[in-house]
Order: sequence, then C-alpha cells, then structure tokens
Amino acid sequence: MYPSRKKMYSTLSMQYTVDGTFFVGDRACGPQNPLIIAELGTSHGGDLPKAREMAAAAAEAGADCVKLQMVFADEILHPNTGEVPLPGGMIRLYDRFRQLEVPPEFYAEFKEHVESLGLLFLCTPFGLKSAKMLKELQPKAVKIASPELNFTALLREIAEWNLPVFLSSGVSTLGDIEEALGILGESRTCLLHCVTAYPAPEEDYNLRVLRSLASVFGVSVGASDHSLDPELIPTLALTQGAAAIEKHFCLSRDDPGLDDPIALPPGEFALMTRALRRACEVGQQETLACLRREFGEARIEAVLGDGVKTLARSERGNYSRTNRSLHALRDIHPGETIGAGDFAALRTEKILRPGLPPSWADRIPGRQARQFIPAGEGIRFEDV
Repeated sequence: MYPSRKKMYSTLSMQYTVDGTFFVGDRACGPQNPLIIAELGTSHGGDLPKAREMAAAAAEAGADCVKLQMVFADEILHPNTGEVPLPGGMIRLYDRFRQLEVPPEFYAEFKEHVESLGLLFLCTPFGLKSAKMLKELQPKAVKIASPELNFTALLREIAEWNLPVFLSSGVSTLGDIEEALGILGESRTCLLHCVTAYPAPEEDYNLRVLRSLASVFGVSVGASDHSLDPELIPTLALTQGAAAIEKHFCLSRDDPGLDDPIALPPGEFALMTRALRRACEVGQQETLACLRREFGEARIEAVLGDGVKTLARSERGNYSRTNRSLHALRDIHPGETIGAGDFAALRTEKILRPGLPPSWADRIPGRQARQFIPAGEGIRFEDV
C-alpha cells in the first residue's frame, strides 16, 4: 500500500494537479490536450540538415515538441564501460557516445529552427557541463532521462532554473522518485512513467500506475513509451490521466541512430497523433472501450496492470546499472586519500560493478581507500 502523503503538499500543489494539468509556458497540457513529444535523441548523427528534416517531419506528423539529447561521453560513462556491437564491428560504448557529441552552436541553430516551426524545443542534459550549456539556450522546459533520476547534483542544478521539468521514471523505485521530487519540486514536475527496455514489452507498462503516482506524489504524469506499437501504450496512457506522451521518432528504422530500431517513422508517428487526438475528442471512457474491443479485454488488462509501482520485469536487470553511481576515474590504491576529482557519478552499464549512489558524492572526498579500486569500477562502502 502507498502511504498517504496528502498533508505533505501545499494547497497550491494539490490544485495544480487535481485535473492532471501541467503548464509549459502559457500552454496547459493535460489528458484533454496532451503534449506530444517527438524524441529525436541523437538520431540526427550530428548532421544539422538531417536534424532539421526530422523536426519538420515530426511537425507534419503532429508533434507538439521535439527533443534532443545533449551528449558528452565523459558525463555519462567511463571509458572502461565495455563494448557494443555495431554494423562496423565492436566498439567501446564510450567511443560510440563520443561520436554523438556536437558543438553548442548545433543546439542553438536547431532550437531556432524548431521554434520557427511552432514547436516546443526540449533537450536532455546528462551532467553539469551539458546542463549549463543548455541553460544558455534559455529553454522553456527541460527533460531528465530515467538513468539520471538519481543524479543528485544534476537535479539540484536544474531545480535552480525554476523551469517545468519532464522527469522519466524508468528503472526506478518509489523511494527513488520521492527523493528526486524532493529536489525538483512536485508542482513543476511532470513525471513520465517509463520502462527502461528497448523495445519495452507492452505488458510491462502497468499503466494504472499513472493514477497511483499522481495520487501519491501530487504531480502531473505522462508516459515515455519504448514499445513498438504506435497506438496501444500512448492512447491507453491517456485514459489513465497522461498529460504528455513521448515517443522516439526517426525518418526510417533502417537509419543508424542508436534508438532508430525502436522509433516511429513519420507515418506511424502520425498514426499515433491521430489516435491521441481522437481519444481527446471522444473522452477517456469511450477510448478505453474502443481499445478493449480492438486489442481484447485480456491484453488491455495486462497492459493496465495493478497500479503498484515496481520495477518492470524487463528492466529489473538494469537497476543499479543503468542508473548513476559513484565510479573511480583513476586507479585508487589502498591508503590513498580520495579527492573530489577522483570519481564521478556515471552509468555502470554491463561489465563494471555499481558503486554508492550519487547522493554520497559529498561524503567521499577526504576519505582513505581501504583497498584497491580499479579505474572505472564503482566505489562501494567497503572501499572507503
């Protein structure tokens, strides 16, 4: 059972979320007018003309918002994270992220183009360097990805901006979400329910959790969907109070972007936006009834789930690995004093060991290493 938190919220916060409405600038987003986000991520490959083409295609397909990811490899991974298979052969994951880095002017020119199309520009920073660069662009809102939900220093930086925040909650627990919202503030956060798996099975989505999260935390909610079907999760999320729907967008699933295999090409994205607009017109109950007829009662119930926030089956193995933890940036020998520059909050991924959560970052400097900590490995309790 979820604990009652009603006394923990101000009257303003409860009024703000009573109907699921979330404000971005002068736009009110809610279940009757959801913000539809086309997640381009890094699929542009650093090619500005392609990025512009993607934004124009997303606009034509019905998107309200276009989102990028501001990538700097050293903010995300240690070079020793491991390798990934690509068509050209195995490559270090760190090096693959290095290939995704683009200069600041790329984002500035892209933002100008997106806004000229009448769309909201949204971007995800992954560390303090990218966050400060993004702040200089004066965005109207900011997005935090699921793996950074526990990145305390990043959350504190963004909280100071006093902007609307879209916070993805994949591979997280109820406690993780509570800590993040305690930093960001409930009244300016839209919590996007997400399953951190690529692709994510529809039956893992447990979409009744949207109403649970809205009730427990007093926030607006939405869905960041990694499943392959263009309609099922987005429209069903709308019936559960979603104020925003995020879906990966590509020009073709055959393109080489990291997320292109699970993204929607323009035709399917347009199918999704039309389905969402129809759902807004007919209302939640009629939409739910239509979905039950189209997909079957059993499947809809499986996707709706029980509404209890737990790690989805397909993402459990990613917990503590996709999320941030403290990792050594150099070999640290027994007896050495650990300095603030000797570690960072990074994603663990597949072959390294996880370390302490990022909230411990202020307690590590000045401590002595009890045992050898190899570069890249997580710093654990027993290590200091």
